[in-house]
Amino acid sequence: MIPNLMPLSITFHGAAGTVTGSKHLLGLPDGRRVLLDCGMFQGEGPASDALNRRFGFNPEDIDALVLSHAHIDHSGLIPRMVAEGFRGPIYATEATRDLCEILLADSAYIQESDYRYDAKRAKKQGKAMTEIGPLYDSGDVAATMDLFRLVPYATPTVILPGVELTFIDTGHILGSASVHLTISGREGVRRISFSGDVGRYVDRLVPPPQPFPQADIIICESTYGDRDHPAAEGYEAELLGHVKRICVEQNGRLVIPAFSVGRTQELLHQLNKYFNQGLLPRVPVFVDSPLSVNATGIYRKHSALLRPEIRKELERDPDLFGFPGVEFVREASRSKELNGRKGPSITIAASGMMDAGRIRHHLFHSLGDPANAVLIVGFCAPGTFGARLLERPSTVNMYGEEVQVRASILTMDSYSAHADRSELLKWIGCQDPSLVRKVFLVHGADNSRENFRDLLNGQGFRRVELPRQGQRFEV
Repeated sequence: MIPNLMPLSITFHGAAGTVTGSKHLLGLPDGRRVLLDCGMFQGEGPASDALNRRFGFNPEDIDALVLSHAHIDHSGLIPRMVAEGFRGPIYATEATRDLCEILLADSAYIQESDYRYDAKRAKKQGKAMTEIGPLYDSGDVAATMDLFRLVPYATPTVILPGVELTFIDTGHILGSASVHLTISGREGVRRISFSGDVGRYVDRLVPPPQPFPQADIIICESTYGDRDHPAAEGYEAELLGHVKRICVEQNGRLVIPAFSVGRTQELLHQLNKYFNQGLLPRVPVFVDSPLSVNATGIYRKHSALLRPEIRKELERDPDLFGFPGVEFVREASRSKELNGRKGPSITIAASGMMDAGRIRHHLFHSLGDPANAVLIVGFCAPGTFGARLLERPSTVNMYGEEVQVRASILTMDSYSAHADRSELLKWIGCQDPSLVRKVFLVHGADNSRENFRDLLNGQGFRRVELPRQGQRFEV
C-alpha cells in the first residue's frame, strides 16, 4: 500500500500526446516551481509556432530549470523563457551545456534568417509584413548560456533548499540524462524521476541507459512504446550495402538526412570503421552542416563519456570521425557547389526531419534522379517533410516547385537513438512497481502511449496516466 505523501503538482505543457515540445512543470507545496525541459514544438507549421509563443506559465515564476539533454525539442525554448524574464539557474551536464551552446545559436540564426528572408520577399512583392518576429535572437542565447550550472552524472546536488538533483546517463546522446529529484519537507520525502529520452542498449557510441533510484512518481517517454526495432545485428553490412549499390553500381548520390548531434557522429564512426577495414569504396563523403562539424568537435572533447570499447578504439585511431575522403563543409558556397558536381557521393546533412537546413537543397537536386537514394536513419515527427517523404509520394513541393520523387527512399531503424518498447521496459524494470504511486507517459503518439500503458499494467504498474497538453495533476 502506498501511503499519503507530500502533495505536489505536475502540469504537462508539452510532449503530451506528441513527440516534441517537452516541458513539464513541477509545483512544490510552498509554491516554488521547477521546470523539467523547455523544448520547442516542431513539425506542424503555424500550429507549432503558436504553441511555441505561449508557455502556459510565467517564465519569471520558475525557480529552476532542469534539462535532460540538448536536442531542440527539449531545450529549444529556453532562450524564449529568458527573453520573457526567466533568470533562474539551468541545471545540465557539461556535455549538454556545450551542445546547447551551438544548437541554440543555430536555432536563433535560422529564425533570424527566415524572418529577414520573409521581410525581403514581402517588400519585393509590395505586401505588408505579416510574419511575427523570431522566437528569440542570438542575444537571448548568450544570456541563456550564462545561466547554466553544471552537474556531473551520479552526483546528488542540492539545487534549491530541500530539492536534490541526480543525473543518470540515459545513453540517448552525449550528455543525456534522466532527472531524479528528491524533495524533502515537513510532510516527508518525495522522489520524482523523469526519463528525458531513453537511449538504446545497443548504441554504437554512448553507454547504455543506467538504472535509476526508486521513485514514487515517474515521467517516462514512449516514442516507440508500441514497437521493437529490428535486430541490431547486420546494420553494418546493411549500410555498406546501400553505399555499394547506390554509389558504385548506380553511380548515384546517397543523401542521408541526419541530426547534427548523435546520428551524424554514429554514421561517421561507422564509415571510419569501413575505411580502416579497407571496405569503404573510394567515394567522397561530405558532412554538409556547420552545426554537425561543431557537434563532432564536442564529441571529440567529451570522448571520456563514450563507451569503453570506443575509448579503446581511440588508442588505435585518434580520430574516430574523420578519414581520407571525408570533407567537413562549412561555407555555403561550397555547399552549393556540391549540388552541381557529377559522380557518386555520400552527403550527410541536417536537419534529420528535413524541415530546414542544407539537406533541403540536396534533396531538391537529388530526388529527381532514379540513380540516387535518400537514406532516412532517424525519427520523423508527423507533419515534417521527412514524414511526408516516408510515404513515398510521386511528387513533393519544394521552394514553390513540384519535384518528382524518382530517387529511392530507404530507411534504417537500427540507427534510432530512442529505446524501443522492450528497452523501455528494461529501463523502468529497475523499479519496484508496488512503490510507484503513478507513471505518466509522455513524448509519444497516443497509440504508442496506449500500447506501452498496457505493457506497464502487465508488469505491475497499475497507475499509468496519459496526460494531455496543459493537464495538471495533484500527486
